[in-house]
Amino acid sequence: MQIYKLGTIADKERALQTLGVQSGGVAIMAKKMELMTFYIKDLRTPAANILKQDALSIGAELAVPGGVITCEAPSFDCMLIGTRKQIEILSKKELAQPFGLKRLAQQLATFLKPVHYPVRIMGVVNANEDSFYARSRFMAEDAVAKIEQMIAQGAEIIDIGAVSSRPGSEPVSETVELERIKPICDAIAQNKLYEKALFSVDSYTPIVIEYALKSGFSLVNDITGGADEAVVKLSVAHGAKLCIMHMQGTPQTMQNKPHYEDVTAEVSAFFEERIAKCEALGMKREDIILDVGIGFGKTLEHNLTLIRNMAHFTHFGCEVLIGASRKSMIDHITPTPTEARLPGTLAIHLKAVQNGASIVRCHDVAEHKQALVVWEALK
Repeated sequence: MQIYKLGTIADKERALQTLGVQSGGVAIMAKKMELMTFYIKDLRTPAANILKQDALSIGAELAVPGGVITCEAPSFDCMLIGTRKQIEILSKKELAQPFGLKRLAQQLATFLKPVHYPVRIMGVVNANEDSFYARSRFMAEDAVAKIEQMIAQGAEIIDIGAVSSRPGSEPVSETVELERIKPICDAIAQNKLYEKALFSVDSYTPIVIEYALKSGFSLVNDITGGADEAVVKLSVAHGAKLCIMHMQGTPQTMQNKPHYEDVTAEVSAFFEERIAKCEALGMKREDIILDVGIGFGKTLEHNLTLIRNMAHFTHFGCEVLIGASRKSMIDHITPTPTEARLPGTLAIHLKAVQNGASIVRCHDVAEHKQALVVWEALK
């Protein structure tokens, strides 16, 4: 007899089927193979004591501070740990409990019905002269050649913007932004490139967005997160998807000492509010993409926390985008000039995909395609 420890199994049901487990037991056992951990903020003390006992009774666990059992404070932060099967049982059991546990049960249930999306690469083309990465800057004719190259390399989405949003960048007028992007939009329409890939306009300016959508674009990448209702309405009217990004402040101010009490909770609350707003304006949830906004009003630790906790944001049922390509967070971890940050970019993006991101926004399409194909095989 031999025994060895298995690594992470991505497709648990397939592994069980390969082993020869009878069909009726596959789904049951798969749920027991997935460990889930939830951080619960400000759980009322009576609720914590009830949940602790209920969790223990089924083999799960609620990690609590020492003062819970003696009710030293009205509420505590706790950590719920259990298999998918155990969390499923708790999500039903706590529906009958008081002290806010019914709401907790309902929230847990949303994490048990994940929507899985295929991973897609979004190539970046900047129609300006001040983007932080010089090799992403292209104008008119050169842009078309770069777009076709990215599509050939494996990009399914092409994101085109005419205004830099790097920290400290200066805004430009609507007229200038439209003048910059118009030739590329026209070339995409004339060459029917929209038949080869999905085109995204990186803008929050209605006049620019409308021109792009009329040129064959079908995604709006809005760094203001749908703050302007006109942007949401344009997306709905043209049947386009909308990427909602979180940003604290503006590009001019966002890196001036960004602060959060709990960055994951606050970004999540922002998405909840913006998704509700978009749905009220007629947008379908499946047409909404979420971007936590790496580097947009965040410190290095904020960025790392959001990447580690990216699985949380998948419970909204929307696609999740990761965009850390060559960003300064890599330099803050290990001093590296922009031109040499591809290895760090790949490490971040692969971790984000492992944690649930399904759209990878990047400058280096061929390298990401290879990395993702190899990563998929390793699963």
